[in-house]
Amino acid sequence: MGRRSRHRFGAWPAAVLSAVIALTLALTGPTPARAEVTNPRQQWLRQSQAGLFLHWGMRTSPGYTSCSAWEKAVTDGGWDADYWVAEAKKLHASYLVLASFHSRLGYARAWPSAIPGSCSTKRDFLGELIDAASAQGLKVMLYMTDDPQWHAEGGHEWLDSAAYSSYKGHDVDLTTRDGFGEYSYDNFVEVMRKYPGLSGFWIDNDNDYWIDHGLYEKIRADRPGWLLSNNNEDTPIMDTVSNEQKTGMTPAYDYPQAIWTPQPRLTEACFKLPSSGAWWYSGTDSAVDQGLTLGRLISDSGSSVKSLMAETAQVNGRFPGKQEAFNNYAKTYLDKIWGSLDGTEGGGYSYGGLQPGAWNDGAHGVTTVSTADPDRHFVHVLTRPSGSTLTLRDNGYKATGVTDYRTGKKLDFRQSDGRITISGITDWDPYDTVLAVRTDGRQGIVPPGSVTASASVSASGHPASAVLDGDPQTYWDNNTTLPASVTLDLRSAKSIRYLAVNQREWSVSYARSDTEQSARIRDYQVHVSDNGRDWGSPVASGTLPSARGVRFIDIPATTKRYVRLTVNSTWAAATDTKHYRKLLLDEVRIGSAYPGSGRTTTDGGAPRIRTAR
Repeated sequence: MGRRSRHRFGAWPAAVLSAVIALTLALTGPTPARAEVTNPRQQWLRQSQAGLFLHWGMRTSPGYTSCSAWEKAVTDGGWDADYWVAEAKKLHASYLVLASFHSRLGYARAWPSAIPGSCSTKRDFLGELIDAASAQGLKVMLYMTDDPQWHAEGGHEWLDSAAYSSYKGHDVDLTTRDGFGEYSYDNFVEVMRKYPGLSGFWIDNDNDYWIDHGLYEKIRADRPGWLLSNNNEDTPIMDTVSNEQKTGMTPAYDYPQAIWTPQPRLTEACFKLPSSGAWWYSGTDSAVDQGLTLGRLISDSGSSVKSLMAETAQVNGRFPGKQEAFNNYAKTYLDKIWGSLDGTEGGGYSYGGLQPGAWNDGAHGVTTVSTADPDRHFVHVLTRPSGSTLTLRDNGYKATGVTDYRTGKKLDFRQSDGRITISGITDWDPYDTVLAVRTDGRQGIVPPGSVTASASVSASGHPASAVLDGDPQTYWDNNTTLPASVTLDLRSAKSIRYLAVNQREWSVSYARSDTEQSARIRDYQVHVSDNGRDWGSPVASGTLPSARGVRFIDIPATTKRYVRLTVNSTWAAATDTKHYRKLLLDEVRIGSAYPGSGRTTTDGGAPRIRTAR
């Protein structure tokens, strides 16, 4: 992986980013490529749940300094592209990322190249992989590094500046960032020309030479259907942000707690399957933690994050025995529950769905919701409760039936006070108990179109009205001011029972470090009013957890026209200057009534509406 680039834009809104970049490049360089948050070329990855990351090159153990010797060892060992594709399918991955042109692996190009400067094989391993993947409906992306600092890794010089200088007709030092930028630029262009079946580049950060010479503009012009993915950085021109190997979460599998890129940004979680060791094969057959790995994949799917899982291929391409054994287990395991992950988005975020996270009696998990049927939900219990009953917030959905997804067994449930309680669960899976929940739409939600919003303070371009528009690309910004409040005008007196708040997922949800903390609501108050002037004492107050997904504030039954949410503090400490006192709210919904109780289909006087997902 690599260093952070100079172009860290964080969670700026797409419109602002595009404007800034357009203005800057208009004054200093070529016309920029468009920096869309969404684009049709991304559709195949948005429909994916997982990918297989392959770090594999000359320094794969036992390591080679001769390009031809490495290629001979690979071929003599029986390397076969079909094997990688088959292993990817066991993991239900729909794409592979090949990382041989990697700074720590000898800058090996596993394909023929007319450009001298580092190892290039005579056998076209990349082309064979693209063909094998395409035959099975999978995609291939090519890893490209920006970083020459490891040019002498292991005491051997991997880059040939003299050969490249002769090829270019001028002196180029490949061990400098500018020289390597020129070299890698040429390789980007050659690959684009030779491999139209490739699906894009997975890029380890930026190089100034690329930016100054319009590399991304050229990629967009020459291969407009290709994806650009960037490691660790929210670089606007990239389609995807990859979050590399995060740890320290509780539970350990809940990888999304450490991710800071909000939907609908296309986001990967990149992690190793081996429990220890390097990203590449270093001679050790490390164990794979089944629960941790499956938990990561499932919790990522429950947040609409793609799991890019790294396995350490040996020289002959085969995975060490413990990784291969995990792949075999994962195929059998995931086959049984794949319908609860495939064709879904994460629940509790911008796509609707039940609330994820911490539930009752120590239970923890995620939810998913079908993209084809918004009334088909799945509850993934990754950590079971201490008893046989599970309770979670319904997010306004009226439940009509619950079954164990694996067995089809109907489960008893009751629904009241905004919660679904499922009882009689006996077949707990050690990793993921999947419950299928049928619903009959959302009920008791005040239609956002009948509400107006105002705020005590707003940053330019991010008004309070954004919390009602159902658009995850817009949000209210408190302009680093606390306390700050949002007032909702229902236009006439209506029943008010709760607020459902989706905060922008632009920060981690726990204190990862002094400078990476949670920009989420901590202490709050809720007031109501008949006239918008007289507010009286708060009807609700407390502390919201620093947690991802929709949060709920229940209010004693009341009928009023106005409701005001005041945020007094957030979770980020003063040491985190990026997030301190900063608050971004995507959506706020008003619940006028809880969905009906038990298995009945009566509306209980609550209006039934179909809300935007």
